[in-house]
Amino acid sequence: MNLEDTLIILARPSEPGNIGAVCRAMKNMGLSRLRLVAPQIPGPDKPVLPLSAGEVIRARAVHAVDIWEKAECFAALEEAVADCALVIGVTRRMGSRRKAWSLTPAETASRLGNHPGPAALVFGNERTGLEDREIRLCNLTSHIPAADAFPSLNLSHAVQIYAYELFRTLAPVPTGLGGTADKAPGRWVPLDQANLEALSHSVSNSLAFLGFYKQPGREDQEHFFRDVFSRAGLTQREGQYISDIFAKAARLAKKKTEGD
Repeated sequence: MNLEDTLIILARPSEPGNIGAVCRAMKNMGLSRLRLVAPQIPGPDKPVLPLSAGEVIRARAVHAVDIWEKAECFAALEEAVADCALVIGVTRRMGSRRKAWSLTPAETASRLGNHPGPAALVFGNERTGLEDREIRLCNLTSHIPAADAFPSLNLSHAVQIYAYELFRTLAPVPTGLGGTADKAPGRWVPLDQANLEALSHSVSNSLAFLGFYKQPGREDQEHFFRDVFSRAGLTQREGQYISDIFAKAARLAKKKTEGD
């Protein structure tokens, strides 16, 4: 995976200055793909941008205005991550409805360096962070270790820390001959989130056919399958193979039942 495969997604951003600063942080570290989910200011695709918000964004972005102008806007996080093979939510909060463990920025960059792209880092709203429903759409979570007395970082500062670690891990390294050699080239194309959801649903359908779900919990297990499959970086062929295995097991069980 390389820097071009890495997306920065801001969920419900509300401060124009932060958006501009995020653009600058990204360009400093070779990142260029920014997506905004339900921004609380007009996106760059709007025909009329309030002058005050636009001025603040451009002033903070400095020479990274092009990242703002090319940013993609989405109504929901589901749409923004649909084409991603791995989705990592940045949050300092843990809990029963959130992920059980979390990576540091350095660990996140290392994980992405060994994973085929594309992948997304998702940052929440400046005041409330990522909501539980948004965390459920992520395959992993990450956090920035900080002092207990004041652990909450400014949005653009948090993006800068991750951008730096990503640059250190994913940036092309000089070959010594005037060119570059990609440090971690992807060797296969993994399933995106839309196909991972379909695979997880297919597996749970087969389990349901086998009578596996006697108690509530199927939805949680589908999320579990999706996250595990995502971290494995399954290809389309591998995903189909897994789906076929479970489907065949269900058919064989049905035949045995009918034979009995």
